[in-house]
Amino acid sequence: MSHNPIRPWRNIDRRKSRQIMVGNVPVGGDAPISVQTMTNTDTSDVRATLDQILRAADVGADIVRVSTPDEASTRALREICRESPVPIVADIHFHYKRAIEAAEAGAACLRINPGNIGDAARVREVIKAAKDHGCSIRIGVNAGSLEKHLLEKYGEPCPDAMVESGLDHIRILQDNDFHEFKISVKASDVFLAAAAYQQLAEATDAPIHLGITEAGGLMSGTVKSAVGLGNLLWMGIGDTIRVSLSADLVEEVKVGFEILKGLGLRTRGVQIISCPSCARQGFDVIKTVEILEKRLEHIKTPMSLSIIGCVVNGPGEALMTDIGFTGGGAGSGMVYLAGKQNHKMTNAQMVDHIVELVEKRAAEIETTQSAAAE
Repeated sequence: MSHNPIRPWRNIDRRKSRQIMVGNVPVGGDAPISVQTMTNTDTSDVRATLDQILRAADVGADIVRVSTPDEASTRALREICRESPVPIVADIHFHYKRAIEAAEAGAACLRINPGNIGDAARVREVIKAAKDHGCSIRIGVNAGSLEKHLLEKYGEPCPDAMVESGLDHIRILQDNDFHEFKISVKASDVFLAAAAYQQLAEATDAPIHLGITEAGGLMSGTVKSAVGLGNLLWMGIGDTIRVSLSADLVEEVKVGFEILKGLGLRTRGVQIISCPSCARQGFDVIKTVEILEKRLEHIKTPMSLSIIGCVVNGPGEALMTDIGFTGGGAGSGMVYLAGKQNHKMTNAQMVDHIVELVEKRAAEIETTQSAAAE
């Protein structure tokens, strides 16, 4: 909503954290909250894995995680990292050699739990490889895989157990003079994850990776993630996010950006404000929005578009958006530009006309930004 002033009651005071680098992507500090996803191909299938990475990057993914459970995967990782347009996080569980191989292959970050990969000597080897190859590390605590001694101590997964696990892993890295790390404390239970993240945010200044793990399918997982991540982000907690869905990884990225856009934390592409429609609608709002969402997917420039079926709320919403269309009568409606009435347009021509207006506005914004950068 570029033509409107920033309103103080919309501001989110983000938690102050250290900044690290995941490849060329800054995480923490005052960096934009980055959006991640994870491939689900057999990593040794380089072309299939790269295809998923490219699709994710095309819809805005800043970082992509790739599982590396065996030597075939870490061998393939070298080509994957070389051809990927975004930094790659190598997902490591238990075997320290896979972490070393991934660092050598070009991974930008290693997702490990230092306490799960062997004795102190093995941990030092992994940390040395990370230092030698410029890798950061994500400590990934999960309620479903807590250490046995913590489960015995607390009786069940709980915020105290998860945070204690995370701090124990942090201590291992710091004792080896390694500080380029971020941390997550994920759970599938929204209440458990939210409580653990709040406690963690007070206990460390490390960048925090947010996630509600195993959130579910596209619909249920989106809602669950929006509730859990949205609550934490609203509190200022979180430096990078991954929405975990049993769905195409492209959907994870889209949902992640929608959560951030909904909170005004990051914008990418067209944000459509539309009414649910009712008997007053002057055109088929639901079908129109569905078509526009698909036809405007190629727009990366942030802007807002209101599509409202009638004049009850239409003019008011149009005041707040870059471009707007409000349904009227006799098969036509009013087009708004920068919050002001501009001209009428027939319903039949409206979709094509709006796409043209959005593309023109995107080009204008990009030209202005390019000139300012010179």
